[in-house]
Amino acid sequence: MIPVAVSHQRGHLLDIAPCSPHLLIQTEKGAFDSMATDLDPEGQVQQAELLETAVPARIADVLPDRLLILPLTQRPFFPAQAMPIVVDEKLWEATIERVGSTPHKLIGLSYARGLVDGVPDIEDIATTGTVARIHHAVRDQGRIQFIAEGLQRFQVQQWVRQNPPLLAQVAYPKVPDENANELRAYALAIINKIKELLPLNPLYKEQLKAYLDRFGPDQAAPLTDFAAALTSARGDDLQEILDTVPLLRRMEKTLVLVQHELEVAGLESEIRQRVEETISKHQREFFLREQLKEIQRQLGISKDDKTVEIEKFRARLDGLVIPEAAQERMDDEFDKLQMLESGSPEFAVTRNYLDTLTSLPWGRYSSDHFDLAESRAILERDHYGLDDVKQRIVEFLAVGSARGNTAGSILLLVGPPGVGKSSIGRSIADAMGREFFRFSVGGMRDEAEIKGHRRTYIGAMPGKLMQALRECGTANPVIMLDEVDKIGASYQGDPASALLEVLDPELNRDFLDHYLDVRFDLSKVVFICTANQLDTIPRPLLDRMEVIRLAGYITEEKTEIARRHLWPRVRANAGLKASQIRIQPTALKAIANDYAREAGVRNMEKLLNRVARKAVVELLEGARPPLVIAPGDLEHYLGPPNFRRQRAADAVGVVTGLAWTSLGGTTLNIESGLVHRKARGFKLTGQLGEVMRESAEIAYSYVTAHLGALGANPEFFDTAFVHVHVPEGATPKDGPSAGITMATALLSLALDRKLRRPIVMTGELTLTGEVLPVGGIREKVIAGQRAGVKEVILPEANRSDYELIPAYLRKGMKVHFVERFEQVAELCFGRTAKAAQRKKRR
Repeated sequence: MIPVAVSHQRGHLLDIAPCSPHLLIQTEKGAFDSMATDLDPEGQVQQAELLETAVPARIADVLPDRLLILPLTQRPFFPAQAMPIVVDEKLWEATIERVGSTPHKLIGLSYARGLVDGVPDIEDIATTGTVARIHHAVRDQGRIQFIAEGLQRFQVQQWVRQNPPLLAQVAYPKVPDENANELRAYALAIINKIKELLPLNPLYKEQLKAYLDRFGPDQAAPLTDFAAALTSARGDDLQEILDTVPLLRRMEKTLVLVQHELEVAGLESEIRQRVEETISKHQREFFLREQLKEIQRQLGISKDDKTVEIEKFRARLDGLVIPEAAQERMDDEFDKLQMLESGSPEFAVTRNYLDTLTSLPWGRYSSDHFDLAESRAILERDHYGLDDVKQRIVEFLAVGSARGNTAGSILLLVGPPGVGKSSIGRSIADAMGREFFRFSVGGMRDEAEIKGHRRTYIGAMPGKLMQALRECGTANPVIMLDEVDKIGASYQGDPASALLEVLDPELNRDFLDHYLDVRFDLSKVVFICTANQLDTIPRPLLDRMEVIRLAGYITEEKTEIARRHLWPRVRANAGLKASQIRIQPTALKAIANDYAREAGVRNMEKLLNRVARKAVVELLEGARPPLVIAPGDLEHYLGPPNFRRQRAADAVGVVTGLAWTSLGGTTLNIESGLVHRKARGFKLTGQLGEVMRESAEIAYSYVTAHLGALGANPEFFDTAFVHVHVPEGATPKDGPSAGITMATALLSLALDRKLRRPIVMTGELTLTGEVLPVGGIREKVIAGQRAGVKEVILPEANRSDYELIPAYLRKGMKVHFVERFEQVAELCFGRTAKAAQRKKRR
């Protein structure tokens, strides 16, 4: 038994110093140093041989059959290790003190799986561990640190105490004898792998040095345990090595771990080397640049960053035609920039200003192409239908060709959403051979978006127009101002008023951006604005534009657009080929009629995308191509139709009118009914606006006053309570164009006769029976066609508007132009009204 001396000086919990005649172990300053004190005369006895032969031989007789157990949370502890261990003082102080009170100072170190803090369950503690001797145990801030010297494996036979301090009955497994040649071969393999590891990480060298201080390289068992402990493998993998007692199997498993560690370490070393090379390269480039600057300075050829910037800005101005005032401002700013220090805030402001000013296309214009045949071809390529709009655009280009330029041209494309306003603007730019720039002014509330911020503000920028010119690179692009009818206003200014200068051909030749503070000529720019309606556009702004209306598409046009443009694009976006899916033209027509009845084709494209997505799912699930989409398949792909078939009214007191909406034209049934005969009265429902209510009251007054002249009982309304309703009550309705429709419905109720044939109508009615003109004639005529009605009543004053409608839209339509309501009554009810008129004349 080895005698020990126990000390409690200077915060030590216990200081164990073995006083062997062959070995002295000191643990000063937390380090574990071993040295031989009984050397042979020539000093050749190695300390590792002493530890391997003398010490284990002496301790073999004193290893106890009961051990206090200390769980380790990170990884197992191997017999070949000697290293510091830190444990929680509160949990394990009693265990360490009891070990210090034993004569052998031995403790069992076992790996606890899954433990983070606290005392583990007995089931989580590995049954195989390492007997270790404690050296130099010290308290420090709630922790206990000591040096553990691994000695030998043990296996738990039975737990004597399952609460701290943990105590177990243990046994010490013996290593069976195995083939010495195989052991030597595996040992050499492990040594070679360790040699490969040494250059990759200097920590491996330190650990190997500590190992060789205790053992020799030819001792297979400690070598195997040391190699396993050297790796960064998971705790469970290391515990598997510790559990393996037969040395040959243990060496096989260890060799696998060391090989994996070698691969990881090699990869880590490669990454570290690449990082170091990159850093070295950057440092080398930095020093070379500094040397180059110094050489250039000595030779007088150096240029600082400020000079380089100024030369770059001046180079941009080569070949540009700059107005005199702008050139003077640039020269002043160049002089200021030359005097400013590059670190001053004013330097950055001036530098950014010159960057913007020199990036503008002063006097740089693209050449215009006024080939009318090519322009027609481009418009036909990009758009189907809209023949009247295309003709207007060709006329616009023709005038530009005759003049030699299109200066002062400002177009306003007005129409429902999805009819192709924005794409027409791009087609105009392509036809003219100009650059195209589009930005939306919808919701814009700050006039600085148009005219720029003053440079006194932090983060000041030029307006959108200057940014457009800078991006296009020419001073005569086509600029589209989208959604001009939705422009706003706030305390920051009125952007619509700012646009007055931009869109006035007499003013925009000297446009002044607040940021630039120099004038720029915008007279060569072609401005194209878009809007859904004219009502919200300020009148002064509207007066500066040439209005081109896009009324929308009829069913045949939408079907053809879908076939030529929408469906090929949708199919390509979905990754489908023409051989995989086909859609019949009748199905496209059914989609236009039953699912996408609005004026534009945007919603129709969304519906075609739904069809394509479901088709892709079916093909991936095994459907056999090609898929053919027929009208009968639409409910499967799109669900029930969104619209019912529109038909002209065919009942007493019900007449179909024509209405205009922002989405295009639509039909509107006006219903009138007799509620009772107890008292006279008149009621309106259907969420009608103020103007429409007044129209209804005018119609009621006129019909009541002229019942006899119109062939009805003059006393019909004296005791009748009449209710007039406009269906779809959730939709707000307003406007005067339903005047004659309401009057006809009331007359039908008084005559107790329905219209003699399907007919639709629109027109404002006065109290004297005159029919006044209304707007949206094209949209309303298209709506009548969609409802399948071929006969329309329009005000005489709208004859010119009807004549502007393309011939293909008027084909098959029978239109009656009227000036007074008596004509409407005759068209709707025939001889009764006409006879009453003759009787009145007699």
